[in-house]
Amino acid sequence: MTAVQPARAARALAPGAGRGAMRTGARETSAVRGPAVLSYYLVGGAVLLLLAIGVVMVLSASSITSIRETGSPWGHFLNQATFALIGLPLMVVASRIPVAWYRKLAWPALGVGLLLQALIFTPLARGAKGNTNWILIPGTGQTVQPSEFLKLALAVWLGLVLARKAHLLHRWQHVLVPGLVVAAVAIGLVLVGRDLGTALVVAAVVAGAMFVAGVPMRWFGIAAVAGAAVVSFLVIASPNRIQRVMAVFGGDCDESGACYQTLHGLYGLGTGGISGVGLGASREKWAYLPEAHNDFIFAIIGEELGLLGTLLVLGLFTVLALGLLRIVRRHPDPFVKITTGAIAAWILGQALINIGVVIGLLPVIGVPLPLVSAGGSALIATLLAMGVVLAFARDEPGAAAGLRARRGAVRRSLAVVGGRGRG
Repeated sequence: MTAVQPARAARALAPGAGRGAMRTGARETSAVRGPAVLSYYLVGGAVLLLLAIGVVMVLSASSITSIRETGSPWGHFLNQATFALIGLPLMVVASRIPVAWYRKLAWPALGVGLLLQALIFTPLARGAKGNTNWILIPGTGQTVQPSEFLKLALAVWLGLVLARKAHLLHRWQHVLVPGLVVAAVAIGLVLVGRDLGTALVVAAVVAGAMFVAGVPMRWFGIAAVAGAAVVSFLVIASPNRIQRVMAVFGGDCDESGACYQTLHGLYGLGTGGISGVGLGASREKWAYLPEAHNDFIFAIIGEELGLLGTLLVLGLFTVLALGLLRIVRRHPDPFVKITTGAIAAWILGQALINIGVVIGLLPVIGVPLPLVSAGGSALIATLLAMGVVLAFARDEPGAAAGLRARRGAVRRSLAVVGGRGRG
């Protein structure tokens, strides 16, 4: 997100703001022109289209795995469709909650998020592939990944705290307490479960919130150096992580070992060409590419739908980014700006990491593609986050009146059509 000069509205809300003033637009630019409801439609439209693509591609990418595991090609697809049918109503409900209520929910949501994440220390904890980042819901047999909901809770909480401290953020003490301290606790809880990929995304949430809030840029440099040191230590301490890093940045790699997944992801992308081999016709999903319906679903999109399919997905994430940026630029409330910035860093940052892994620019770290990859907790949490953003978009200046006017126009059009039909 590009930093520009502080807005007058932000200065009015934080009269003492100085060097740490909020980074928002001061003048009308091409990023904020257009109808007041444009942000709402950009975000909502991109989310629904990405979700539709995701459900279809999960069906295609998981069919062979489902047959092998359950004898039916529909297993993973039905799970994903179920989670989508749960998440969509939650998104709609979240989009209708007033902004003031999100301020009130910030502290309770953070407490619940941290408590759920702490359950990985209890007998309810469940692990997979070296990570212990899931908890079992007693009596259901269903697991949930609490770190996905912790991302949203942390984003809303940071929006509240940093907005209240907007005029004090040029002093490091007010950035550190309580913002960075609580963020470090959240990241630490995720790292205890050995999920470095999710921890990096949570760190992106914090960075996005801090950036939009106006924290001095020199502190980002310090944080980047400290973060790189911590990540390097965690990588060196794990032979598995070292293998993954060397698979990308090493000069030589075992094609049947650490490089296997990355190579087969590239094979899928390369096979697709411009228009793809056809929906459902992937070869890599026949047990060649691990996690074809999850972390590497972008490779299956490239194989079956070709370059055009991958560009469509990238284009939709670009539209989503424009909608999120527009809310940050247009909305007068610092709480909304910061929370939206944190959510944008989460969703867009995670998408970039996932795609970077699939195309071989980053080591495999197990991060799904938002709204597209299979996964219940990730999908529901992302749809909830998009519902929060849609609530913010509805609260933009002039947006509520614009939405009412458009609904009224639709009703009048339907009434005219119905009247003619009866005539």
